[in-house]
Amino acid sequence: MSASTLEVGKKLVELCRKNRNVEAVDSLYSPDIHSVEAMSMPNMPKEMKGIKDVRKKNVDWIANHDIHSNEIMGPFPNGDRFIVHAKYDVTAKSGPMAGKRMQIEEGCLYTVKDGKIVKEEFFYDM
Repeated sequence: MSASTLEVGKKLVELCRKNRNVEAVDSLYSPDIHSVEAMSMPNMPKEMKGIKDVRKKNVDWIANHDIHSNEIMGPFPNGDRFIVHAKYDVTAKSGPMAGKRMQIEEGCLYTVKDGKIVKEEFFYDM
């Protein structure tokens, strides 16, 4: 039996609160995951498909930021989807923001099918 949307959401929130995003990808995401950012960024397209690229995106994010704190709220389920609200206090280690401390806030919408996250969508304003 597949995990419910709420169970998947709770596990994702638990792992993200511990900055274990890569573990979340490895254990909760479909191999065919579809990821949609609010915008393209240097070295990261707006959309990507497949576990390899989405995993790399998470590895790169963790490697390139000092995470001072996070606040991960949710999940808030509705059918086969759930929302998570996230706030981060980070300092970039590289790129144009290197050495700059910033607060990031985003809404995250996840779609679950057969107990795995098949789509993630991020909503934020840079």
